[in-house]
This record gives sequence, C-alpha cells and structure tokens, in this order.
Amino acid sequence: MNDDEPLLDSVVLEKLAELRQEHADLDASVEAIEAQPLPNQLLIARLKKRKLALRDQITHLEGLLTPDIIA
Repeated sequence: MNDDEPLLDSVVLEKLAELRQEHADLDASVEAIEAQPLPNQLLIARLKKRKLALRDQITHLEGLLTPDIIA
C-alpha cells in the first residue's frame, strides 16, 4: 500500500460516477427513441453498443477498487 492509493481511488470513483451517469443518460435516450412511433433502429443499436462498452469500462474500474483476495 502506498500514499498514492487514496488519490487513485478518488480518481477512479470520480470516473466511475461519470461513466455511470453517461450510461444512465444513454438508457434514457434509448427509452425515448423506442417510444417514438417509428424508432430509428440503427441509432438504438449504436446507443446500446455504447452502453455495453461503458458497462465494460465500469466493471473494469470497479475491479480496480476491489482488493485482490488470495485464497
């Protein structure tokens, strides 16, 4: 453990909050587009793909915050 870990954790937490907000915004966008009479399926697919990429980034960052447990 070193002195930079709390700073690193705060940076990771800040980035996590940013990515989670973007993910939620994309979710709301997808719902709004799907509610239209003729939803743009290509746009929906692109937004969902971006959501998946964000989810992967979120999962990775969450892994950085979880200490390794050697059993």
